[in-house]
Amino acid sequence: MSISIRKAVKEDCPRLMELVEELAVFEKAPDQVTVTMEHFVESGFGPNPVWWAFVAEEDGQVQGFALYYIRYSTWKGQRIYLEDLLVSEAMRGKGMGKLLFERVLQEAKDNNYSGMVWQVLDWNEPAINFYKKYNAVIDDEWLNCTINL
Repeated sequence: MSISIRKAVKEDCPRLMELVEELAVFEKAPDQVTVTMEHFVESGFGPNPVWWAFVAEEDGQVQGFALYYIRYSTWKGQRIYLEDLLVSEAMRGKGMGKLLFERVLQEAKDNNYSGMVWQVLDWNEPAINFYKKYNAVIDDEWLNCTINL
């Protein structure tokens, strides 16, 4: 098996959306994905992109991705926010997630960001254990807040 990591390109968007749908099913929220393909593409590859991604390919097929954006902390400065890290179910356990995660970490270092933040569901033990290998601080104090418009 030959895994390669590269920056996502516009042509990857249909496959990325398939993987987003797979993630939504895994997270028990398949009806929560409401973004259109047009909006997804425009947001990543339009004149003012707000997200970037790396993809993991195996034999030319995108099997995983890490999508991120830059956030600003008044306490810490610029940081990467890792929105999604996903490897297709069939490819899990083969090192793709590690390669993607480490590539995003390298992006933060290369750009002199102060760190990286993300969320993980409290029941996703495999992901929690994965992040603990990196000495990630998993905060149980802050609560998530959302307003849908």
